[in-house]
Amino acid sequence: MQLEAATLATINQWLEGNYDDTTKQEIQKLLDAEAFTELTDSFYRSLEFGTGGLRGIMGAGSNRINKYTIGTATQGLANYLLKKYSGEQVKVAIAHDSRNNSDYFAKVTADVFSANGIHVYFFEALRPTPELSFAIRELGCRSGVMLTASHNPKEYNGYKAYGADGGQFTAPDDVMVMDEVAAIKSIDEVKFDRIEGNVSLIGSDIDKSYLDKITALSVSPEAIQRQKDLKIVFSPIHGTGITLVPKALEQFGFTNVTLVEEQSTPDGNFPTVVYPNPEEKEALTLALKKAEEIDADLVLATDPDADRVGIAVKNNDGQFVLLNGNQTGALLINYLLSAWEEKGKLNGEQYIVKTIVTTNLIEEIAKAKNVTYYNTLTGFKFIGQLITSLQGKKTFIGGGEESYGYLIGELVRDKDAVISCAFIAEMTAFYKDKGSSLYDALLNMYTEYGLYKEELVSITKKGKTGAEEIKAMMEKFRNNPPATLGGSPVATLKDYELGVETDLKTGNKTELPFPKSDVLQFITEDGSIVSARPSGTEPKIKFYCSVNTPLNDKNDFKAEEARLGEKVKSVMHDLEV
Repeated sequence: MQLEAATLATINQWLEGNYDDTTKQEIQKLLDAEAFTELTDSFYRSLEFGTGGLRGIMGAGSNRINKYTIGTATQGLANYLLKKYSGEQVKVAIAHDSRNNSDYFAKVTADVFSANGIHVYFFEALRPTPELSFAIRELGCRSGVMLTASHNPKEYNGYKAYGADGGQFTAPDDVMVMDEVAAIKSIDEVKFDRIEGNVSLIGSDIDKSYLDKITALSVSPEAIQRQKDLKIVFSPIHGTGITLVPKALEQFGFTNVTLVEEQSTPDGNFPTVVYPNPEEKEALTLALKKAEEIDADLVLATDPDADRVGIAVKNNDGQFVLLNGNQTGALLINYLLSAWEEKGKLNGEQYIVKTIVTTNLIEEIAKAKNVTYYNTLTGFKFIGQLITSLQGKKTFIGGGEESYGYLIGELVRDKDAVISCAFIAEMTAFYKDKGSSLYDALLNMYTEYGLYKEELVSITKKGKTGAEEIKAMMEKFRNNPPATLGGSPVATLKDYELGVETDLKTGNKTELPFPKSDVLQFITEDGSIVSARPSGTEPKIKFYCSVNTPLNDKNDFKAEEARLGEKVKSVMHDLEV
């Protein structure tokens, strides 16, 4: 294998340019070893500054996370801010998670902003992503950056960029920022020399304001007071959740929270797990063991930057079971709407939000409660954008997405595991106060609104060839949609890239009211839905499958769920993935 000319040109640019000696030595070592595959993946392109920022493997190279790709992203963002807010003192907030080098990359980010005359509010130590979103609005900032790669493996890091509303950038500003980053052609254009007077440390004051405002959102404080000794096990999985989740639970009134000590110390090597991802059962192994020891009511586990939460509850056989993101999201919405209804607070001015790949069970609950619901594209930035657009007109109760990210209230514009942990605990107390477990609440919800089962199949395709394979798979589905899925004819094709919904029986086409996005949805005559989309943050293509059936008796749950599980297998077999 030989290096392509363009890749070699980029490598030489790094070897000859204004890069530090350690970086150059790392590149030369790979050249000497003829590690052409690794060199190609490191240099075949510039790491794309996408609509959410950067995410990638750490190391030397234009397609890696390092001082120079972080610096270039920050210089581009600074250029955008100085043009957009010309004539004012621009302020930004910066935070980081527990990943290896996150603190260093946060410092580089602060250096570049400060060198550009922008005032930086810099969190004194690691903090959750949602607190950064809160701080942007609280401090009147025009932007913010979170250094994190969320739940990715330990070799990854990333850079989440936020706008003035505390949400990640959306159109047209996302493209404007990307254009500014792309316009930087030389590392010499990046200002790395920190101006100390432009950096202020923040921390405990923001924590207090954030926690006080979260606590004010509580809907059922009386139930918490009666059930304050609810047994809760919490694990931050070596991440930032340790800084605020225990405090939030305490402030809500919970007095019996047990930490998973082995996972309570922040550590970017994530030594007790394969992946620091609360979607993975393996990541909750220690939390489940602790829950069994103390006979807990609820298990909570947050990812490294504490924007997502996984939960486990006891089923009616006394065994702990993990709930998936759709189940937790539907339970939360059902709880919130029920509690608001009990308090007489639903007056037609409220709304909830979910994404297009999140369970339609949430829609059914909202319809039954006469509460307005909205669908957005995948990505919490679209939920945040909607909240901002409706602020002062309607009241956002809650919302979320199947990937374990939820938000309650309007304090933040991103998914928030701190708020979510507090409200999941409140929800558990609310049902326990009525003599019901959270598992029973789940079954009762299914009997009332229908049993929905969702599964996600992710196919990983790494590197340049992987990206090409994913593109080819999407083209195949776009041009040759399946005729049947799970024994039911495909009735509708929604192509969000083309912005068109097609009735496959009549050929009639209607426009989809969404920004363009590389997502395909197949909807069958019996209401099953499959969504296909390449991940925006990982080298994966994802297939979301949702099937449903009425559940007349909760004693039939296991049998009906098993039947739906077979149907999901049949659907995925028909897709040939």
